[in-house]
Amino acid sequence: TMASPDDLKFQEFEEATDLLLADPGASTFSMSGSSSTTPAGATGDIKLDMSDDEGQEESSELLRGEKQTSGFWTFAYYQSFFNVDTMQVLDRVKGSVMPLPGRNFIKHTLQSSPDLYGPFWICVTLVFSLAISGNLPQFHRGMVPGVTIAAVVIFLYAWLVPLGVWGFLTWRQREERQQRGYSFLETVCVYGYSLFIYIPTSVLWILPFEWLRWLLILVAMVISGSVLVLTFWPVVCDDTKVTAFATVATIVVLHVLLSIGCKMYFFQTATLTPVPTLAPNHTAAILTNKTH
Repeated sequence: TMASPDDLKFQEFEEATDLLLADPGASTFSMSGSSSTTPAGATGDIKLDMSDDEGQEESSELLRGEKQTSGFWTFAYYQSFFNVDTMQVLDRVKGSVMPLPGRNFIKHTLQSSPDLYGPFWICVTLVFSLAISGNLPQFHRGMVPGVTIAAVVIFLYAWLVPLGVWGFLTWRQREERQQRGYSFLETVCVYGYSLFIYIPTSVLWILPFEWLRWLLILVAMVISGSVLVLTFWPVVCDDTKVTAFATVATIVVLHVLLSIGCKMYFFQTATLTPVPTLAPNHTAAILTNKTH
């Protein structure tokens, strides 16, 4: 008798069962049509492999985000701000000495990626440049008396002034519900790079021409002040006119005070005290007294 299709399916199922009992890892395929029968064990293996792949993807994402999730109290958080190459620092220095209208230093030069490497070494170099250039007579004898004063002034300006500016802008943005401004590290970064122009200026201040010194300080104030104004004006322009102009004026005035203060303290014009001369009659009287 000819076997019915149901009998063939039943026999095929029995053969598959026997095969699975003999080898649990084996897989069977049905000859009828394109359908295939996959054992439960094989299905479980496939699901297990997929879960393993998902676990690897999650672990790789965690590794990629490890640097971003570091807290500000950890050393790794601040180490990332010193991880810059020479070309990045040179490009930012060039942007600080060539301010262009409509070009924001933070948005276009820093590109929302501040660093502390450049500002730190700029401040250190400026401290020694001011102290040495302003005290050349003492420097050749191994003494540099102005290092402490220069270090206190430069580093206080490069950290406390940005802290005050950042705190005030953050408070105003919350009061007026304005768009997000700059972070504290971005503010410190732009202040640090804006001081670079004073390094070559302080070296040229050793020339004994007072008019040239004032011309150099004027050029340096215009260049560095333009960097600050072009950077902070887009943030404060949405505020009231009085607050906006007062904020920018305060930033400029503090910058001018730093420049003129360094010029007057380290490179003040030497005043010669005249040597008193004795009149001829007085000299004769002294000689007469000595003979007696």
